[in-house]
Amino acid sequence: MEATLIEGVLESLRIGFGFLWTAAWAIIMGLTITSLVQVYVSKERMARVLGESSLSSLAKATAFGAASSGCSFGAVAIGRGLFAKGAHAVNFLAFMFASTNLIVELGLMILILLGWEFLVAELLGGLVLIAVMALIVRFTLPEALFDDVRAELDRHGHGGMTDPTCGMEGTDEHAIVTDGGETLTFCSEGCLETYRQRAASGGAWHDELRSWGGWYKIGNQYRKEWSMIWKDVVAGFLVSGFVIVFVPQRVWNALFIQGDGILVTAENAIMGVAIAVISFVGSMGNVPFAVALWGGGISFAGVIAFVYADLITIPVLNVYRKYYGWKVMLYILAVFFVTMAFTGFLMELLFDALGIVPNLAGGETATERTYFELNYTFYLNLVAVAFSGFLLYVYRRGLGAPGRYRDPVCGMRTDDDGPSATHDGDTYYFCSTACERAFEASPAEFASASPRVSEAGDHEHH
Repeated sequence: MEATLIEGVLESLRIGFGFLWTAAWAIIMGLTITSLVQVYVSKERMARVLGESSLSSLAKATAFGAASSGCSFGAVAIGRGLFAKGAHAVNFLAFMFASTNLIVELGLMILILLGWEFLVAELLGGLVLIAVMALIVRFTLPEALFDDVRAELDRHGHGGMTDPTCGMEGTDEHAIVTDGGETLTFCSEGCLETYRQRAASGGAWHDELRSWGGWYKIGNQYRKEWSMIWKDVVAGFLVSGFVIVFVPQRVWNALFIQGDGILVTAENAIMGVAIAVISFVGSMGNVPFAVALWGGGISFAGVIAFVYADLITIPVLNVYRKYYGWKVMLYILAVFFVTMAFTGFLMELLFDALGIVPNLAGGETATERTYFELNYTFYLNLVAVAFSGFLLYVYRRGLGAPGRYRDPVCGMRTDDDGPSATHDGDTYYFCSTACERAFEASPAEFASASPRVSEAGDHEHH
């Protein structure tokens, strides 16, 4: 029995890492595109145009979300910033739906691991999710409650937006108003000065891509994107392997009613969302988990509803509670749960009517697949990993980044006119007071980094 258990664990790891290997290039490519958009698309302008409850603003929120973060937590954080800056509730909720259902990297993963039918259901369903959610919110929104929460966020200074120079959170202390009337906030005087210099030179985004400074910003954003999602991604792939190997078919049969009919489809859709809530796997990590469900014989409605539901996992719900309080968290949970289950139900009815519901029977199972081969996946992953290494090199070396010192907490370059702290005879400089507080709370954790950076990017002691 012990040998059987060990074999099961090894097979689970083989499947989990096999899924990760299969989708690695798609994740890296998607996060690269997301990083480009995050660096060069102004969230401040979008917050200003999302303040109205109109079809036009809803469409803009959807487009902005589709071009933004692919991480559940990142989407929630940006959504909070948009809401605090004046975006209407329906628009910031639509943004979160779009930024976790209509993004490049998620679509590629679904195509690779589940097939084109699920990709179509994800893209079409993403738009249906937003339409259904907007209709529900229109008739149920407790506007007074949301107004109170927005005022509370504003009183506690949580309305700050992203520094367009480095991607850190900006502060009102370092803010300017552009010629177009747009308010931009910066994390430090150094980043503000860098922005002014770039504005004076008239450099556009394509010009920045010809400089080390432009690639440094992308590398920094790429690093932050990975830092937000890697735990979800790895957990999702590993959990899927163990679910496929160790969860017996009778468990799925007990949870999901088998058979045909509208009631069966509805139950499967509702159960798919419920499983997602308690799975603790969010973001792109729920796609390989969905593969395990699909392999277990769950209906199309149940699987696609599960994929939709990464915005209401228990960890994400806890973030809502911290941001907005219990009442708004429960309202979001109720609206999202109904929206996701109904859309999954609707997608199966539509696909069944069109005769394009995929059939797993006769297909190659996860345990039968060979994942690590010298094929197109290998070469795409080779290119993707090399490009990731390039971005990491640019970031770690600080090529083209402003400042003579490296913030030991976040790695940004800074000058000696900002926050600072001394530890073991070395003086460290920070891009913001948030990084300074993090360093002072645990200096030994960050003090291994050398304070000063030479012009060539090498580390030097100050």
